[in-house]
Amino acid sequence: MPTTTTPAPRVGPAYLRRLALTTLFPGFDGTTTPPPWLPRMAAEGLGGVVLFGRNVDPERGDAGVAQLTAALRDAGPNLLVGIDEEGGDLTRLDASRGSALPGNGALGALDDPALTERVAAELATRLRQCGIDINFAPVADVDSEVTNPVIGMRAFGATPDLVARQVAAFVTGQQGAGVAGAAKHFPGHGGTRDDSHYTVPVLERSLDNIQRTDLPPFRAAIKSDVQIVMTAHVVVPAIDGSTPATLSPDTITGLLRDELGYDGLVMTDGLDMHAISRGVGHAEAGVLALLAGVDALCIGGDSTDPELPEAMAAALVEAVLEGRLPEERLAEAAARVERLRLWVHERRDETAITNRAATGSAAVEAASQVISVRGAVVLDAAPVVLELHDEPSPATGDVPWGIGAPIAARLPGTVVVRLREGGQDPDQVLRSVPDRPVIVCVRGTQRRPWQVEVVNTVRRRRPEVIVVDHGPDSTADVLGDHHVLTRGAARVTAELVADLLTTPQGSLLSP
Repeated sequence: MPTTTTPAPRVGPAYLRRLALTTLFPGFDGTTTPPPWLPRMAAEGLGGVVLFGRNVDPERGDAGVAQLTAALRDAGPNLLVGIDEEGGDLTRLDASRGSALPGNGALGALDDPALTERVAAELATRLRQCGIDINFAPVADVDSEVTNPVIGMRAFGATPDLVARQVAAFVTGQQGAGVAGAAKHFPGHGGTRDDSHYTVPVLERSLDNIQRTDLPPFRAAIKSDVQIVMTAHVVVPAIDGSTPATLSPDTITGLLRDELGYDGLVMTDGLDMHAISRGVGHAEAGVLALLAGVDALCIGGDSTDPELPEAMAAALVEAVLEGRLPEERLAEAAARVERLRLWVHERRDETAITNRAATGSAAVEAASQVISVRGAVVLDAAPVVLELHDEPSPATGDVPWGIGAPIAARLPGTVVVRLREGGQDPDQVLRSVPDRPVIVCVRGTQRRPWQVEVVNTVRRRRPEVIVVDHGPDSTADVLGDHHVLTRGAARVTAELVADLLTTPQGSLLSP
């Protein structure tokens, strides 16, 4: 019986290592200079890096980020710099104080594509001034499952047509101002009930339902020439019975490439997320993702040392040498990263874009339009503000939110109390300040029953309580006769709400 041998690759390990490194986008620690390992890997072809909130000095803000990205360019002129800056509930640049942008939920509630395009262009201008090339936005998920713990207000809405319009507008505005967009999380995370940071969610839908509900926003993004599609670590039984989409050839090559006709860069969602890191593990996931048709591997949410990218690069090289991963597939993935580099470099040289002012006027316009009020909400004295806080999502991090601090800045003597599930008794708080107006800030009551219980408890004692809803709209019985809808947890919206509640003009707003 003849023996079979694995064909030797046409090139050596050093070349394969360069290709492998080109597919990697790690994170790192530091706010001023990159760690020593980054220049070394950049010299060997590292694709890019991902910035997180830990890379932003809250004292220096955008100026500090610009200094850091300039140092990254010195370390590796070809490095691509990416960030998650969705606005609203998820921000990295403003992680210490809350986003200056209304989020996707707010933009979707307005459903003004021209305004969304302007907001995205302003955001991209700011990112360009910070030296950032890629924004992992927009979220193209349809928020079709009210118990979803990770999408919610990060989505533009709950209907595919609305989300598709908004995604197309966001991609057009952002990329028109020179920052590559990433439509995420393919083929859709909005219909799941779990968070892939912790486990492997399952999208329990028929293929026909997925085609009608989840795919239209991605089709719109592709039609708008989105530069990146980011995958979801979700299992979709109708497509691939048990394999997360990130690692599924049927999903990436079959559906995204062949059926939807997408030929741009495909990047994984963060491989540190437990759906992957505690499943097949980082290194094997990198190999399987490339075999599935993915081009770029995003890491660094939890891991910031060189050992992980080194291990992943070595695993890719070994997979080629062993014949598991075709050399042509690795080369194709690296070539798509190079193509994105070319797109970015061409726009870095466009001085008209670089010099455009990031005024923020569209963001404020959108935030002011999306706020709606019912009943009498203008304060006649410094209030007690009860902010109902859950543990922050790993996706968003512990970003400040709520109107307590903005109101306290306007009305000295305001008492701000953070309540958590099973924590301080709200009755006890109210007894200690019996003559104050009361505001309760809620966020996501449809999947957090304890917040509903707190509102009901407060309303029994103080029927005139004002409810400020920072999440998807609560039911009418929770909101009551005196409420404000912000449609997200952005700082820009909280500041505007604080203005409304502390000035007589606030009574002029209507739903």
